[in-house]
Amino acid sequence: MLDRLNEALEQVERDPGEPVDVAAMARAALTSEHHFRRMFSTLAGMPIAEYVRRRRLTLAGAEVIEGRDTLLDIAVRYGYGSAEAFGRAFRAMHGVGPGEARRTGAALNSQSRLTFHLTVEGNTSMRYRIVEKEAFRLIGPKARVPLVYEGVNQPMVDFVMGLGDAVHERIEELSDQEPRGSLAVTVAHDPDQREGSDIDYHQAAATSAAEVPEGMEALDVPAGPWVAFQFDRVNFPEGIQRIWVYAYSEWFPSNPAYRIRQGPSMVKAEYEGDLAGGEVWMPVEKTGA
Repeated sequence: MLDRLNEALEQVERDPGEPVDVAAMARAALTSEHHFRRMFSTLAGMPIAEYVRRRRLTLAGAEVIEGRDTLLDIAVRYGYGSAEAFGRAFRAMHGVGPGEARRTGAALNSQSRLTFHLTVEGNTSMRYRIVEKEAFRLIGPKARVPLVYEGVNQPMVDFVMGLGDAVHERIEELSDQEPRGSLAVTVAHDPDQREGSDIDYHQAAATSAAEVPEGMEALDVPAGPWVAFQFDRVNFPEGIQRIWVYAYSEWFPSNPAYRIRQGPSMVKAEYEGDLAGGEVWMPVEKTGA
C-alpha cells in the first residue's frame, strides 16, 4: 500500500503544473479516493491538496531565484493562470512576492518531498478484531466541534462535561449492542480532514431503538465490517489519537484486504485518571486484494 502511495505521489513531481487529480492518485494506489485522502492527511499531517500546493511553490521558488525564465513563464509552468495569482500564492507560502525574492535573493520556505515508509518495530503490536455488524443506529446528543489531531479538544470536552449525569445514564440505557456503553462518535465533513475543520461529535449509544429521546439525535449506520483496535492504559488523549496513525501507517499497509470506508468512527473508553482503555472502531470495506 505505501509503495503504491509513493508511486501516486510521483505524479506531483513529474507534472507539478497539472491540476491535482486525487481520484487518479487513489486509483494508482489501488484504493478509494476517500481512503486515500484520509490516509494521506493522517500520515502527512496535511491534506493532499495542501502538500501539492507547497511542493509546487517550492519548485517554483527555486526557479524564481535561479532567474533564467520570466515570472510569467514560471507561473504558467506551475499551473497558475496569471502572474497575479502566482504572486498571491507565492507570497502566502514564502512571505515575499516572486519579484522581490528574485531581486533580493530572499530566503524561501521549502516543503520537503514526502516518501512514506513502514517501520517495523519488534515491540510494536496492537490487538484488533474484524466485526461484521448489521445496520444500527447511534442515538445521543450532538455538537459541531473542530478537528484536533493532537492534544485535548477543549470544545469536545466542554460539550461532554455539560451534558449532565441524567443524559449519560440515558445513553447507557439505550446501548443494546457492540460497542456497548457511551461512545465518542465523530463524523468528518471535510474529505481531507484538515486540522480545525468541522466534525460532528456525538456522545451516543449503539442501539436498535426506534424512539429518539428529546434533546438527542439519531444517526443511521448501514451494515458492514468494522476493525476494532483494542488499547489498554494509554495516556489520554494522545494514546488514543496515535491509534489512527498506527492504523494508516502500519495496519492498513499490512492488511491490504481492507480499506477505510465512509462512516462514523467510534471510541469506547473507560478512564482511570489520565489513562484510558477500550477500543477504537473504524468502518472498513474489503478491497478484493
